[in-house]
Amino acid sequence: MSELLTIGEVARRSGVAASALRFYEQRGLIVSERAGSGHRRYRRPVLRRIAFIVFAQKVGLTLDEIAAELSKLPGGRVPGRRDWAHLSSAWSSRIDERIAELERLKAGLTECIGCGCLSLDRCRLANPGDRAAARGPGPRFWMGDPPPDR
Repeated sequence: MSELLTIGEVARRSGVAASALRFYEQRGLIVSERAGSGHRRYRRPVLRRIAFIVFAQKVGLTLDEIAAELSKLPGGRVPGRRDWAHLSSAWSSRIDERIAELERLKAGLTECIGCGCLSLDRCRLANPGDRAAARGPGPRFWMGDPPPDR
């Protein structure tokens, strides 16, 4: 098994497009070495970094946040389980927030979302006179605001 992988091999193994790998490298999230031909070659541990990047994006982290997290990893050795656990330990509340947001979205599929259109019969009950607008712009109930008291 070769220590260095081509960009095609990394793309195949990680499930991430080669264009995304080049973008991640441009952003400093991953690194490659250049072969004599100028082609990118990646060390095998890059697969773990890419998996971390994909997972972190699914959690909702931006690429800047991911870069900040990755910068906390040790530079002189391959990160271990404890390193990855340390990085992801603070994400629990963020995941809980996403779950709550998705539950609100699911519940709002057939309900008034507080957007101010007042086109559904239910909106006239949940948001009479568009009272949600006083709380700010956007779909207030999807964003977590409770419907106003009737």
